[in-house]
Amino acid sequence: MSNLAARLGDHPVTAAFKAASIVVGGAALMTIAAKVQIPFWPVPMTLHTLAVMAFAVAFGPRLAVSIFLAYLAAGAVGLPVFSGSPERGIGLAYMAGPTGGYLAGYLAASWLVGLLASGRGLVGRLGAMLAGLVPIYGLGLAWLALFVPADRLLAVGILPFLLGDLVKIGVVALAGLVLPASLRGGAR
Repeated sequence: MSNLAARLGDHPVTAAFKAASIVVGGAALMTIAAKVQIPFWPVPMTLHTLAVMAFAVAFGPRLAVSIFLAYLAAGAVGLPVFSGSPERGIGLAYMAGPTGGYLAGYLAASWLVGLLASGRGLVGRLGAMLAGLVPIYGLGLAWLALFVPADRLLAVGILPFLLGDLVKIGVVALAGLVLPASLRGGAR
């Protein structure tokens, strides 16, 4: 029996159905998170980072990566799932645009945070999520450098978003305190 089936106490077919439901539902929630804009300083924030971190902490690396891959696949075929789409483009054209590196960073963070947070307490989950910002900003800036002069990268690619991302990480960490223990450990 798989780890997920064992955790859920289900037959492997039932566990596979539940996992598929989590992936589809997670991709739908990821889309909503990308579309929600909350007034914040210095720029409005979406809930993208919050969703990536929450799925990774709650479900572990396999399901978190699966959710984000399903989300990327929906976007790649032209569904307007990304923040700013369809206004700023759709499909592969959007993914190859200035924010494409951040999408790759979210995928990497889904795996990294899920792996590092698994079975950890509050401090460990916080550390995992902070570590998850490294591939998000690293891959994001590396790709953004193709579109923005190097002397402007920090000003447009990190600084406007860092405070909001730290707030979202704090929200996920606090929410983790009230989640059932079965969701806090994540599945490997």
